[in-house]
Amino acid sequence: METLGNLTTFSRTQLVQIIAQQQVLLAEQRATIAQLKTAVDTLQRRVSALEEQVRRKSGPGSGMPGNKPTSPPTSPPPQAPPAPRQPRLHGSGRSRMTPTESIDHAMDACPDCGATLAGGSVRRTREVIDLPITPVRVVEHRIIARTCPACKRRCTPTVDLAGVVLGQQRLSVNVLTLITTLREVGRLPVATIQWLLGTVYQLPLSTGGITTVLHQVAQRAAPEVTAIRDRIRTSPVVHADETGWREAGKNGYVWGLSTATACYLVRGGRGKGMLDDALGPDFQGVLVSDFYAAYDHYPGLHQRCWVHLLRDCHDLCALYPKNAGLRRWAAALRRVFEQGKAVTGTAQERQQAQRHLTQELRAQCAGPATDALAVQGKLCRRILKYLSELLTFVADPAVPADNNAAERNLRSLVVQRKISGGTRSPQGSRTVMTLASLFGTWQAQGINPFTALRQLLTSPQL
Repeated sequence: METLGNLTTFSRTQLVQIIAQQQVLLAEQRATIAQLKTAVDTLQRRVSALEEQVRRKSGPGSGMPGNKPTSPPTSPPPQAPPAPRQPRLHGSGRSRMTPTESIDHAMDACPDCGATLAGGSVRRTREVIDLPITPVRVVEHRIIARTCPACKRRCTPTVDLAGVVLGQQRLSVNVLTLITTLREVGRLPVATIQWLLGTVYQLPLSTGGITTVLHQVAQRAAPEVTAIRDRIRTSPVVHADETGWREAGKNGYVWGLSTATACYLVRGGRGKGMLDDALGPDFQGVLVSDFYAAYDHYPGLHQRCWVHLLRDCHDLCALYPKNAGLRRWAAALRRVFEQGKAVTGTAQERQQAQRHLTQELRAQCAGPATDALAVQGKLCRRILKYLSELLTFVADPAVPADNNAAERNLRSLVVQRKISGGTRSPQGSRTVMTLASLFGTWQAQGINPFTALRQLLTSPQL
């Protein structure tokens, strides 16, 4: 506060203002003193409780040095009441955002005496988060031709809108990115996207126009998806899975290849040739899959999914709840799996553990596989058939024991198939697979899909 000087020289209005400022300052100081008193009382109670704990621990019979042992008291000493919980500040659980605009609220005159108020300090703030409802922005680019006064040549500029739109269409990259992200991440139907654009942004688009946007984005992203497929083909471990997908009313299948950071989906038949085309002729990594026969011909290292095996075992036990022999066999099977997951050590030690667990699995399944009365005979024959492909994860810690990665990447397509029933044309299928591969890869890498897609659409096309 400024130095007041000689108060006798001030006018009445100035004195009233000084008194009002002093009253505000006194109110703030009183509030601060009250808070400090509350804090001091809380600390005093806490100190008293700690002193009581020290006294009980160092009292007679505690066994501490300097104390003579006495007989234990007949009744426990009274416990000090717990210290009261420190009250949390209002709204402390919410993280505040950086304000983009500030609006000051202050009184211009004193409500008691009517004196003019000025200056002041911020007593408290209140955050209000708002989304502006802004209609679509339509920019008209006018190409103006001008005639040279000297040579009479008519000059027309060449307009380069690369990074703003794709090709000659009128929808900007921002609109394409928003529509595609709502479709792939939000999983919104085309009709819902149409309603959202028309209601919030006042942008009237037909369902056919929105579908065309998805086709255009998929066509632009095709080279990126091809690069994703090529990276998967050079990976040391690849997960593979398949699911049904109808196209124009005809049955077909989606094949998915996945790694920790990439996802590639393609539609076709269910034969083994689809796997060969997706993996390519040069793939030499470990293939992780379920027990579908189309994967059997792969000549390299293989890991079959233990989740599928244990799930089938659980279902069999639920079907025969009173079969004690089946329960013992299921427990032994799970014990082999748990022992394999717990294996550590050098490569030689892991390979030795793999051989030991393989022999144990063979011993557990050899008898039931040939016993016509054993209800687990079918599962035992499956285990013996794929015995060399069940414990690859024991020898190589980089290989997972399950195929969950591939199933997670197919989950969104399964949900979409149950809602829509599939696609109507080969172009629609290619668009769905391309966008699912692209967004699935970004999700696996933890990348913001909206930002990544916008960057892809604005980058120069090679």
